[in-house]
Amino acid sequence: MERITDRLLSSASILEEKTEAQARLTSTMPFIHPHVALMPDAHLGLGATVGSVIPTLGAVMPAAVGVDIGCGMIAVRTGFSREQVERRKAKRPLSELRVAIERAIPLSAGARNRRVAETAEPRVAELRARAKAAGFDPADYGKDWALQLGTLGSGNHFIEVSVDETDAVWLFLHSGSRGIGNRIATHHIRVAQRRMEAQEVQLPDRELAYLSEGTPEFDRYIAELQWAQHFALLNREEMMDRLVRETSRWMGEDVTELERINCHHNFTQKESHFGEEVWLSRKGAISARAGQPGLIPGSMGTASYVVEGLGNELALHSSPHGAGRMFSRSSAQKQFTRQQLRQAMSGIEFRDTEAFLDEIPAAYKDIDQVMADAADLVRVRHVLRQLVNVKGD
Repeated sequence: MERITDRLLSSASILEEKTEAQARLTSTMPFIHPHVALMPDAHLGLGATVGSVIPTLGAVMPAAVGVDIGCGMIAVRTGFSREQVERRKAKRPLSELRVAIERAIPLSAGARNRRVAETAEPRVAELRARAKAAGFDPADYGKDWALQLGTLGSGNHFIEVSVDETDAVWLFLHSGSRGIGNRIATHHIRVAQRRMEAQEVQLPDRELAYLSEGTPEFDRYIAELQWAQHFALLNREEMMDRLVRETSRWMGEDVTELERINCHHNFTQKESHFGEEVWLSRKGAISARAGQPGLIPGSMGTASYVVEGLGNELALHSSPHGAGRMFSRSSAQKQFTRQQLRQAMSGIEFRDTEAFLDEIPAAYKDIDQVMADAADLVRVRHVLRQLVNVKGD
């Protein structure tokens, strides 16, 4: 890793000037220990850099976790092969599978289920019990929160059917804590900002407002944050169960699950680093302890990776969470054309719409370069290529 300052290290070979400046600001916060670590996919974020790992002593900055608390990936390696899929395609086109997935899993911002599905009922019950034990009611943040369990969202969230280098079929998806997580995060960011104003704390950026350990506000944030992280994990499990079901129906036989991996990339937890117990906030980064399985998606139309952590201490046992944006969404909509999107998605079954221009692979960093930069952070186990892509607009 390159040492930019004593308190900022980076593994990114592509690092924009504004991104570095933002990370420098974060690294000046007095409770950072020992340094902020930038991942290869680092890019400009709100308050704190996306693709940054931030260890703090006695304080947490809610904006450094982000508003999509617990966002992450889940993947299942199935017993199916590419050859079996190709044989099935002769009878039923992949478009039928895509449409079935789109019907089974509500997509796009604000989407919700009409009712709590049977598979979701025990998960909702678990979340209600956890909230009660934590001393809060999630309905205070959104009365229909339970109806969003098992929904995808929009932006870079996706559902994919892919094959690896051995022609094994994988089911793969990316999502987080939906509206309830966003509202929890937004509330606590504002609480932190009001505390800074009341205490007349001067910050290099208002979005770096923090909550101090030992205060009621800190305890409330951590309790609700941990609940939202678990919501995100169960949300992915619920969607994966539906994806497994629809794939089984399309294939005409049950999916055999050989492996299931579920990991966050926007979260905070207590960890030990460089002799101290810290709150480690990963904003766009996955945990990559030695031997730990992880998932690093590319953009739509490019490869994704199943990895194993190498436990790099300078990187705070972390690795990138994806490709990282090169163009903002508004810039990408102006820069690229629908024909370019079609070319990028050649050979992949997807919903052909201009709504996805801001997700075109060219709007992101080269995932191959990101993975080359991550060679000291993770070992690649499998490289996945999409057969089907599902997104919300």
